[in-house]
Amino acid sequence: MSKRFFALCLPKSKEHRPMLESLDFSALLKYREPLAWGLITTLWLTFAAFAMAIPGGLLLAFGRLRGGPLVNLPVMAFVDLMRFTPLLVQAVWIHFALPVLTGVSLSATQSGLLALTLHVSAYVCDIMRSGITAIPPGQWEAAKALGLPRRPTFFRVILPQVWPLILPALSNIAVSTFKLTAILGILAVDDLMKVTNRVNNIVFRPVEIYTAVALIYLACGLVLSSIAARIERRYGFVQTERPSAVIPKAQPAL
Repeated sequence: MSKRFFALCLPKSKEHRPMLESLDFSALLKYREPLAWGLITTLWLTFAAFAMAIPGGLLLAFGRLRGGPLVNLPVMAFVDLMRFTPLLVQAVWIHFALPVLTGVSLSATQSGLLALTLHVSAYVCDIMRSGITAIPPGQWEAAKALGLPRRPTFFRVILPQVWPLILPALSNIAVSTFKLTAILGILAVDDLMKVTNRVNNIVFRPVEIYTAVALIYLACGLVLSSIAARIERRYGFVQTERPSAVIPKAQPAL
């Protein structure tokens, strides 16, 4: 039975066999310059969006924790909107609907960068909020007892302790931001994926083109992960084992 099954699966003629020898990667060399510029655009969008999402997420987290109901509710609505709607829908809405409502015209790159920044800021907000709430309340109380105002307490006492805690999560967000840039090609942003589609429409070599681009994304993702791992090892939070507290037994009543 097994021999018959394998006999049916094997190709019966050379015409039906996969022509691996016909693969031609010369198109990558011919169009290496546009692909390189597409990769540069992708990396620029990644770093720009992530760099702006950090202060944006911090501002949203601070507003959600210390802003009161008038600030907390709009921030929660914005974060949920960014998290529960696709980035593709957000980018298209910003590019086509926002100019109609505001009269401000944005280029494809500007719309894509704005959409990506707002999208990532929502996730950074949750990470920041979790890191801030992980700091013991005694830190705030000690700073208040020393007479430090709330703002210097947050930026000089609390925030330096938050960064080591949230570095692993921020590293994952950075890699995810790099992958999300591929969606912005729908707006005609000349990122790596958009340039790849154009090259494939010219040479009609989807196997070679998309395989090579997948390897490029993989290599860049590994590099970003390696950089993030080094930063975590140097500045991250190192948990050490502490001896458990000895709880005294209750003494019998006299």
